[in-house]
Amino acid sequence: MLTSKSKPAKKGWPSLMSKKEKLLERLRGVPKDFTFDELQTLLNIIGFVMSYKGKTSGSRVVFMNKDNVPIDVHKPHPGNELKEYQIKEIIKVLKENGLFD
Repeated sequence: MLTSKSKPAKKGWPSLMSKKEKLLERLRGVPKDFTFDELQTLLNIIGFVMSYKGKTSGSRVVFMNKDNVPIDVHKPHPGNELKEYQIKEIIKVLKENGLFD
């Protein structure tokens, strides 16, 4: 007999939201604990590649996509969490280029 109740997802089953959607949703909330690693994963998923800005760039990196849209980021240290102003700037760049709604 079929019922209309939905069963909870079993352990190990993929969730309905993709990693991209989860990270975009987190970014949208401008969280205080959004990490550089999460940003790198998200930007890689949407077609950006990270490169260093030169031999003396230190912790400055730039992410570029196929349309040459640059996203400049100062890698946080000693922690891994991005600052609020960085997240807002990243969202602004993504919105300006139609990559974030």
